[in-house]
Amino acid sequence: MKFIKFFIIFLLLQGCSSNYNWGWHILSPDTIEGLTNLKFLISGITITIYISVISIILAMIIGLVIALPSLSNNKFLSYFNIAYVEVVRAIPLLVLILWIYYGLPIMTGISFSPFVSGIIALTISESAFQAEIFRAGINSINKGQYEVANSLGMNFWKKMRLVILPQAIKVVLPALGNQFVYVLKMSSLVSIIGIADLTRKANELVVSTYRPLEIYTFLILEYLLLILVVSYFVRKLENKLKYK
Repeated sequence: MKFIKFFIIFLLLQGCSSNYNWGWHILSPDTIEGLTNLKFLISGITITIYISVISIILAMIIGLVIALPSLSNNKFLSYFNIAYVEVVRAIPLLVLILWIYYGLPIMTGISFSPFVSGIIALTISESAFQAEIFRAGINSINKGQYEVANSLGMNFWKKMRLVILPQAIKVVLPALGNQFVYVLKMSSLVSIIGIADLTRKANELVVSTYRPLEIYTFLILEYLLLILVVSYFVRKLENKLKYK
């Protein structure tokens, strides 16, 4: 919160030292117009959170499924993991969003709404990073844990569910938290296909008010606040798991 206050004071000082006439009145809750604009901007936060949360959950599930074959001695499964990760990571997220929304219907005849297209693109893009995080986390577990599980007669899936994954989650939690922050920021790209998230709302308001500096500055503060809240809860969860 201190950083946010410092940031606002810095912007105000910059405004005082330049010839630019700041128009914060367009976002002032003291006027009907300002309050309306403020509510309009904030209304996009729900969509942003929905898209980010759904995408990160689906990406974690897919990422874990993609990571498991890399642990196999089967070369085909290992190559599948490598191919998926390298190909998906090489595609820019913005290009993937546009291809799924505009290109996929032309090629397959299957079309999705902007909301679903955005989630699919974010999920696919993020799943490659999640796969690498889970692979590294699982590989970091001491080999003795595998031997103990094998001596108890556990099969592969039971061994993963009861022994390996619970320990791996503690190792990869900081990385998972960072990726959630990354998805939260990258979700702003879905505005290009018409999803009414925070960025889309800001773009629409800029067109009607012609005040890009004030509106995009407020947009930065919105994302900053969201990310600080996420980081706070990730740290709390990390500390809680640390002492278990």
